[in-house]
Amino acid sequence: MHADQLHTPTAAMAAGIPRGLVGLLACASGLSVANVYYAQPLLDQVAVDFAISPAAVGGVITATQVGSVLALLLLVPLGDQVNRRTLMLAQAGALIAGLICVGMTRSPVLMLLAMLTIGLLGTAMTQGLIAFAATAALPQERGRVVGTVQGAVVIGLLLSRLAAGLIADLAGWRWVYLGSGLVMMVLALILYHVLPSQRPSGAPMPYGRLVLSMFTLLREDRVLQIRGMLALFIFAVLGIFWSALVFLLTQAPYSFSHTAIGTLGLAGVVGALAATRAGIRADKGQGQRTTGGSLGLLLLAWLALWLTPHSLAWLIIGVIILDLGAQAIHVTNQSMIFNARPDSHSRIVGCYMLFYAIGSGLGALASTALYAAYGWTGVCALGAGVSLAALGFWLITLPLMPGATDASRQPVT
Repeated sequence: MHADQLHTPTAAMAAGIPRGLVGLLACASGLSVANVYYAQPLLDQVAVDFAISPAAVGGVITATQVGSVLALLLLVPLGDQVNRRTLMLAQAGALIAGLICVGMTRSPVLMLLAMLTIGLLGTAMTQGLIAFAATAALPQERGRVVGTVQGAVVIGLLLSRLAAGLIADLAGWRWVYLGSGLVMMVLALILYHVLPSQRPSGAPMPYGRLVLSMFTLLREDRVLQIRGMLALFIFAVLGIFWSALVFLLTQAPYSFSHTAIGTLGLAGVVGALAATRAGIRADKGQGQRTTGGSLGLLLLAWLALWLTPHSLAWLIIGVIILDLGAQAIHVTNQSMIFNARPDSHSRIVGCYMLFYAIGSGLGALASTALYAAYGWTGVCALGAGVSLAALGFWLITLPLMPGATDASRQPVT
């Protein structure tokens, strides 16, 4: 398919989305989201470099999540009103500037502001690309396409830890961000030459009304409300685990390098790849069944992770199960919320990812503080408690979901 055929969502919906374009969107999404998570295995080095206490250094992760929230409220909705290609290129340029700033600054305040910027632009690009894919896909292939792109996002997130650890051990943590800036420059050039235009199909509206309309979606869309809260729970769980892991493994008796810690992300890729099939199951109306089983996996994962001090094999098992369960829910969530309102995909994903960002930020902040006070056992207790709360929330809200199919929608009454 020629790029010009995708200039509008209508044309894209009529012809579907080419596999090559799906691959480009997946790759771009994975590289974009990685920037938001590079800091997780580097927290101890950042703490030393900027003289930040271990208990407070979780604020670095929180800064990126604050940026993510701002992106979802202020930038992502623009995809429903302006050409998404133009928006992606502008955001890529600003993200590159933020990455270079983090790599060069010696000021803790400027570093935190730059991390906020990375969270802002990395999130905006990632979610804009997912909305692009959802809009370009045919309805019957939307779960598969979104699952593919979302799978790349998860792989980029997980491999970001390996890349960050390897580069930090070889050249220092600052080159993680400087190197990423160079990679994003190359990506921006590729997007400029390859990414087709995708103009909005909805009626123009003032920017203030556009932003406020997100709250209307949140108030009226029951599926978005329930699946959003599940996202908050599951990404709090992931934030709890990954933010505390670096402190456990860099201390005795492990004393692992950052490369070794980052390699653990490869175990999570196994689960993430398996979870991409959740979108296909959602297309077939099996989203709730997938959700229940995946929530059970989260609880099982924390049992394995609690046994990590006895054997690192339990850690690897726990990582695989944790990412499989969490990402299966995430893919199912997105497949369900995208099944209506084609003129609002950017705002829908923006609303949904607000829950994601809040959960990740709270999980990271609580995890580092709890580890300082109670160690790994306290972290596992917190993660299991949040997972159990997610399961309870799903069971309570199951009767409130539309009953005909997983993807149907009805306003809150």
